[in-house]
Amino acid sequence: MGVASQAPEDEAGHRLDGTDRQPVLAIVGRPNVGKSTLVNRILGRRAAVVEDVPGVTRDRVAYDATWNGRRFVVVDTGGWEPDARGLAARVAEQARAALDTADAVLFVVDSTVGATDADEAVARVLQRSGLPVVLAANKVDDARTEADAAALWNLGLGEPYPVSSLHGRGSGDLLDAVLAALPEAPRERFEEVVGPRRVALLGRPNVGKSSLLNRLAGTERSLVHDVAGTTRDPVDELVTVGGETWKFIDTAGLRRRVREASGAEYYSSLRTAAALEAAEVAIVLLDAGDPLTEQDQRVITMVVEAGRALVLAFNKWDLLDTDRRLTLEREIVRDLGRVAWAPRVNVSALTGRAVDRLAPALRTSLDSWGSRIPTGQLNTWLGEVVAATPPPSRGGRLPRVLFATQAGVRPPRFVIFSTGFLEPAYRRFLERRLREDFGFPGTPIDISIRVRERGDKRH
Repeated sequence: MGVASQAPEDEAGHRLDGTDRQPVLAIVGRPNVGKSTLVNRILGRRAAVVEDVPGVTRDRVAYDATWNGRRFVVVDTGGWEPDARGLAARVAEQARAALDTADAVLFVVDSTVGATDADEAVARVLQRSGLPVVLAANKVDDARTEADAAALWNLGLGEPYPVSSLHGRGSGDLLDAVLAALPEAPRERFEEVVGPRRVALLGRPNVGKSSLLNRLAGTERSLVHDVAGTTRDPVDELVTVGGETWKFIDTAGLRRRVREASGAEYYSSLRTAAALEAAEVAIVLLDAGDPLTEQDQRVITMVVEAGRALVLAFNKWDLLDTDRRLTLEREIVRDLGRVAWAPRVNVSALTGRAVDRLAPALRTSLDSWGSRIPTGQLNTWLGEVVAATPPPSRGGRLPRVLFATQAGVRPPRFVIFSTGFLEPAYRRFLERRLREDFGFPGTPIDISIRVRERGDKRH
């Protein structure tokens, strides 16, 4: 995932976080003209959600792109209809807001339909913006339809570039024109750049994820509406929390298992899973006013199984009365006992209550996620625990625990060598004692058992 260059810059235009500023290209147009398909064509991968119905993209979503060795940021936007109302008007506002951070605009028009009144209205806005505009005449799938593209000269935005976002026809010429319109772009770099810690913002639909991201960012970065499932693409944002810059990824709410989803929801679920894989720590947002649900449990399980650090945030805390708080505490003990190690923050995205406490919780979880116990200290501890509570016998034989080593971090992974199988209950006991004696708040722990084969004298 990419994100628009929003870090502070010096007078030369270089970002103070150590990376060059990348120019920003905003892609705008009416609903269902093929903007997201064109974004995927530019990126060379299926990153933006695409479905053959209008209005799939609703937020403005940024991606890193390269062409001819030059790097720039592509911002996909929802369909722009100047006279839209309700949710469609909010989507249009996001598209208009994209112009405020853009260096150039790619205006996409459906050449098979021609220039509509809405296209002409958007063209007038773009002319007044003073930004360089590249006009893409989309859905020109063969030479016979190129004449349709020529008719778009009437929009007054210069030469229309015929392109087929579906088949890739003409995309090279279009991207050459885009680079010419953008400021000088930094060259593609292949070395790994250390950036801000990556945070996935997860939760079931309508628990307030986008509202929380907007509160942290101090602007309406993600589209918020009382219709569940408004967010469909992961939205990246650099925000400063607790004096530190974090890369937050607001994701689509997970209604059901990926294999049970369909259409745009299916691809949103895949991208949410990919966002978690790219993150280091996840904030799972829960609605404090509602009973914990199966979807909540599934999202938490998703984080644990991915081996990511975890923070639980209970939203809408300002709306709770005393009775609900007591009930919630019982639900947490009953339903979230398996992640009792996760830091918990009670917040209100609406009022900003306690959102500043998220940063310490994130740091705590990340510190644990990367922590290591020296082998000598680990084995001294293990010897004392096993001597006090030996493992249960199996098949009439008592397995002997030999030694342990920490095989890795992020998350902490331990391998215990023994002369026999250790029951799952005993492994859970060892994990509980590990947490009691060494902490590890905010991170899952992986413990595996390696049974020494008979006659193996290596250890």
